[in-house]
Amino acid sequence: MTTGTDTAEWKRLFDTGAHFAQVKSRRHPSMKPFLVGTKGRQEIIDLVQTAEQLEASKAVMEALAKEGKTILFVGGKIEIAALVKKAAQEINAPFVASRWLGGTISNWSEIKKRVERLAELLEKSAAGTLAKQHTKLEIVKLEREKVRLSERLDGITTLTKRPDALLVVDTKYEKHAVKEANDAGIPIIAIMSSDCDLRDAAYPIVANDTSRETVKFILKELTNAFQKGQTA
Repeated sequence: MTTGTDTAEWKRLFDTGAHFAQVKSRRHPSMKPFLVGTKGRQEIIDLVQTAEQLEASKAVMEALAKEGKTILFVGGKIEIAALVKKAAQEINAPFVASRWLGGTISNWSEIKKRVERLAELLEKSAAGTLAKQHTKLEIVKLEREKVRLSERLDGITTLTKRPDALLVVDTKYEKHAVKEANDAGIPIIAIMSSDCDLRDAAYPIVANDTSRETVKFILKELTNAFQKGQTA
């Protein structure tokens, strides 16, 4: 039975264009139960089910917050990367809003060394000790290393251990992150369209994952739930 809350959420999802899926030729077989028809060449997502999935994912976010767990936000597609970064920053969560750095989960010990190295360089730079300890040529090389590490590690510098969960936008696009998380048994909450494999996420939210308005709305709902858990 659809509750009043589900109905309101269904309408808000609809207003963002969340119901527009991919064309039928791109549909993954696992998504068929979540589609209700077509409009032109595009298939249409059943937003009643999406609203239920969103509510379930919000409950998970709230529970993770109560337990003090770390959620890594992942979404590097150009059209939504800034939204992913902003949502993560609102709850002080780590994020990857660019290309996934291979080994972030599967080779965490090595990534952690790089994070620690960047922290060391930033600390020395801020304290002004580089000039005292190194030649001009060495300083140039160290500055280049700092910039390179900053670009590659942007968003995960606060990670002190492997994340407890991932929040992914478009599991097909983020297939490398998804594989590493699933191989490690780390649960995934995902906004995913009809071209994604439903099995890739423990908590799927089937919706238009290329619409900025849809992604913005869903991320806000999820981060609000997390903040609710933090203050409970």
